[in-house]
This record gives sequence, structure tokens and C-alpha cells, in this order.
Amino acid sequence: MTPAEALRKSFPFEPTADQAALFQKLEQFILRKTGLKEVFMLKGFAGTGKTTVVSALVKILNKFGYKYVLLAPTGRAAKVMATYTGKQASTIHKKIYKQTANAYSDGLAFTRQPNKQEHVLYIVDEASMISDEKAFGDNGLLQDLMAYIFEHTNNKLLLIGDTAQLPPVNQTISPSLDPAYLQNNFQVHVHQMEMRQVMRQAEESGILMNATRMRNELIKEQPELSFRTKGYHDIFAMTGEKLEDGLRYAYEKFGIDNTTVICRSNKTANLYNQHIRRQIFFHEDEISAGDYLMIVRNNYGWLPKDSSIGFMANGDFVEITKIIRYEEMYNMRFADVQIKFVDYPQEEELEIKIMLDTLHSETPALPADKNKQLYAEVLQDYQHLKSKRQRTLEMKQDKYLNALQVKFAYALTCHKAQGGQWQAVFVDYGYLKEDLVNQEFARWLYTATTRASEQLFLVNFNSKLLEGAPIEIEE
Repeated sequence: MTPAEALRKSFPFEPTADQAALFQKLEQFILRKTGLKEVFMLKGFAGTGKTTVVSALVKILNKFGYKYVLLAPTGRAAKVMATYTGKQASTIHKKIYKQTANAYSDGLAFTRQPNKQEHVLYIVDEASMISDEKAFGDNGLLQDLMAYIFEHTNNKLLLIGDTAQLPPVNQTISPSLDPAYLQNNFQVHVHQMEMRQVMRQAEESGILMNATRMRNELIKEQPELSFRTKGYHDIFAMTGEKLEDGLRYAYEKFGIDNTTVICRSNKTANLYNQHIRRQIFFHEDEISAGDYLMIVRNNYGWLPKDSSIGFMANGDFVEITKIIRYEEMYNMRFADVQIKFVDYPQEEELEIKIMLDTLHSETPALPADKNKQLYAEVLQDYQHLKSKRQRTLEMKQDKYLNALQVKFAYALTCHKAQGGQWQAVFVDYGYLKEDLVNQEFARWLYTATTRASEQLFLVNFNSKLLEGAPIEIEE
């Protein structure tokens, strides 16, 4: 049996023409033995069945001499991948880096470890999020991933993503989904396919139908955006007055962990978070047991070295289970709390110090000037140590410098939500002049829309973007 035949047999539906063509291309990719660094780039619209193909692929690889490793850029994306494949998935950083020190600095904590695995197909989902900007030491994540995988040229890489989604922060393209970038920078041989044909099973979904229409508009310089809600049971338009009822309905039906609000700025997300905490959960204190938080800066200072997570990454979700004490130091406010990891239920609860100043800041994390100020003030407490090396080592373990930077996680910016999926997603249109409805906004809206797996709520959308009258939430 050939790989294409095995994929067809393992596939749960009648494949679309796109999927049948993909089976043939994957067969060539799997069987090809050239000694080159082989990469397959699988791009595609939402609803085209990329995940269904991957689920079938992992079941047949061992018949053709390959093991597999499932990877994603964030803990939430790895959790989504594990759910749809039924197999274990890991974050890229957990797989390829090893901890060399407890360090406050983002650049000093991890080094790439040697790869001892051969004849492995590395399958990486949400590849549009992978940046090649320096993150760990001297290299970008993409560069280290390539170096790790291709220590052995009999390994292969399958990158899965959607070029219509937002590129990494501060970048105009997604480098890992750009064939020319990969070929020029990593000397790899790139196979690729873009899937456009939406699966029949997805055609009844208002979310996917609207996402496909939007995706088709994205190729235009001036996209014409509109949502069709009438006749669908998974997409609703609502005014702000109905939002509270909608959120209560979603939290009750799907749970806090499976509901999110996506906003266009940190400022709007802060306002939503405060409103949700006070009006829906009746949390009057600054933080409360049961609060959901998102980590907004990588942190290496608290987890034990044998932790299955590796480190607490920007984008990970935690829940406060206990508040121990509040504290004011160095002109900043902190709290000692006990947390559990939402996306890593096997991990034990952890007592940790969090930074309260970042909860309400309108920047993605603590601003650089505040970081610098905190560092300078903490440094004063270590001036009694004569050895500069000793002083540096002590400061790297300082609990205030290592305090976890967090924000409330009921409402998120789209970049923070990317890679995750929630059963219920509320997208806030915000204030937007009509001349700003451009390709950049369309990409933002497409990414936000495709975070929803079951129900999508369009909040305060301009009526010109809605076909037909808004549908209010039905209990």
C-alpha cells in the first residue's frame, strides 16, 4: 500500500479534490530520499481539512519508516493540536531547548539541545506565528528549529499554517510560510501546497463560510468585508447592550476556559476584563481566587528544572487558586499567589510572585523604562556584594525581578489569542473609521473569526458589515 492509499484509508471522509492531490504530494515527500533538508509547507484556508489530514497522517507514518513529533508555538496551540490528533503535542521551545540557568534575561535562560532522533517527521502547526527574530540567545526560534531538526538529514519537517493570519509581532510576513525565505536562509528543499476547497462538513458552518469569504477578499488591495449571519446557528451579531447576557450564556454553556473576547487594543481588553470581573463574576478586589490570567513575558525563575513545561511562556494561561499576600516594593506592587496551569493540567500548582502593575498597563508587558527602573532599584540591594559575578547571580534569582508579568485573560488582543481556539468567541469591532477597513484590518478580523470553533459573536459591528438584521443571542 502506498502512503497516498494509506492516507485515503485512514481518512474519515470522502476527500475533496484538494485533499486527494495533497495525499499524492505527501506520498512523494515521505518517500523522497535525497539527503537534502526536506520541508513540506501546507498552507490553507480555515475549514479545508488541514487538521483532518494531519490526524490521518500520524496514523500511517510508522508503516513507512517514520516516527513523528507534534509541535506548536504556544501551549494553547499545542493543546488544540493534541485534541484534534488524539496524540501528545509539545511547544517548540520545550522540545528544542534545555535550561542552562535561572535567568531574568530573556536571552540567557535556554540553549538549543542536541537532537538524538532520526527518521522523524516533525509536524508544526500554527506556523504563521513562528518568528525568526532573536528570542533565545543569539538566534530566532525558526533558525533554532531548523538547526535542531536537520542535525540529521533523514528527518523531515511539515509546516502547517494559514498565510491570511497575522504574521509574528513586528514582522510583515510569516517567515516560516515563505518558501523563498526558507530556501535562502536554511538551504532547504521546499514542497508546498495551498488548500482552498472547504470540506463539505464545514459548509453548514456560518463561521467557516464567512471566514472563506473573507479569505477570498484578502487577496485584494481594498477588501470588501461583510458578514452573513442569517440562516446560520453559530454566528450572531449583537449590540453592546446584549453583551453581558451573551457572555453569561457562553460562560454557563462552554465555561471560562472555552470563552474569550478578542479586542483591537490592550486598552480595550483592560476595559473588558474589568467589566467582566466586576459585573459577571462579582470580583471586587484587585485580584481574586478564580481569576484567569495570561503570562505576557517569558519567565524562567520559578519552575523546577524537571518541570514538564520547561518555563512559563508568553501566552500561557494560569488560574489563581489562592491569594497569600500583597506587597509594595521598589515603587511597584506585587502579590504572592498560588496558581494552576490551565493548558498543562498535569503540572502541580505553584506558589509564585506576580507583578500587579502589568495587569492594567496599556502596553503588552511592563514598559522598558519601568523594567529599567525596577532593575536599578533592585541593584541597590546587592551593592554590598563585592564580586560582580556574585551580584549578577544573586540578581538573576531575585524574586522581584522574576515576578511573573500577567494580564487578565477574559479579553485578549488578537495577537495574544492567535494559535488558540475557543468554543465561544466574542469579537469587538471597536471604533474604526471606514477608510481603515483595509487589508491589515481584514487579516486581523480573519484571525479573530477563526479562533471560534462553535459560536462566534460579532459585537458592535458597523451595520454596513452585516448582511440582514442582527440576530440576538438565544438562550
